[in-house]
Amino acid sequence: MEHRLLGLTGIRVSELCFGTMSFGDVADERTSASLYRRAREAGVDFFDCANVYSAGRAEEILGSLVEPERDRVVLTTKVGFPMGSDPNDRGLSRRHIVASLEASLRRLRTDRVEILFVHAFDPSTPIDETLRALDLVVRQGKALYIGVSNWAAWQIATALGISRREALVGFSCIQPMYSLVKRQAEVEILPLARAEGLGVVSYSPLGGGLLSGKYGVERRPERGRLVENQMYAVRYGERAYYDAAETLAVLAREVGVHPATLAVAWVKSHPAMTAPILGARSVEQLEPSLAAADFTMTDELYARVASLVPTPPPATDRTEEQKGVAYKGSAEKYK
Repeated sequence: MEHRLLGLTGIRVSELCFGTMSFGDVADERTSASLYRRAREAGVDFFDCANVYSAGRAEEILGSLVEPERDRVVLTTKVGFPMGSDPNDRGLSRRHIVASLEASLRRLRTDRVEILFVHAFDPSTPIDETLRALDLVVRQGKALYIGVSNWAAWQIATALGISRREALVGFSCIQPMYSLVKRQAEVEILPLARAEGLGVVSYSPLGGGLLSGKYGVERRPERGRLVENQMYAVRYGERAYYDAAETLAVLAREVGVHPATLAVAWVKSHPAMTAPILGARSVEQLEPSLAAADFTMTDELYARVASLVPTPPPATDRTEEQKGVAYKGSAEKYK
């Protein structure tokens, strides 16, 4: 397992991160411990969590597993999504960020997390209010760095500008959705990360299990997020996604590798990527994703995988420039 620098933080993390959303949900405490041990055996020292996962239970399980070796692992958690029925038990206000992080630290049995992510954009709270609250918890040492998940590029860029103008701690890391079938991050988010030196820890490299080899246009497993979870069924509901899953499985067989290994290795090979986040409900399910650490992705194979789905159009919609068509002629003709 190789290690990579997490943006400009100076922290080195394993090139694969393990996500604990299954802890306390589809993975009971015993299974969660097995998943944690297997990830550690493979060299993973980077673990992602959130307060909302299993209503805090995932943090409790992860905290008990990490406690004996806290200084040898890198922990993240998140704040933003509702944690209860109270109208203030959600969002990115100073009140909720401070209270939520305190609760997360108790559940994680630690005095700090390496990264505190804001989990989603909060339109009811000004960005500068959120940034001042995040600056406070960093100065208190309760979060060493701050990150952002599920924000648009313009929102991230606005926050970075405010942080610099106001001399506040800025985002060091982003956590976007990114997989072969969800490539919107390539348009602006990943280029922004490269330009600003942000670490990238992306989630759902298997598209909620879609790219695991179990799904096809006319094929579904008996269990799985896309079968059991309406949110994922809607997110990956387009037929084109299932077409891509089938063609990826065919290519994987040609290469002689598990489809999940190929899918994770492809995400891991993006030049902006620090570490994709792996998820699993069992050790058996985790193995092919862990194998991506040892898989060599050539430039040719990377391009073949990418060609299985359409490349998203550029932010300016000037698709001719993507195809290498140079500007020629008068300005009047081409404006």
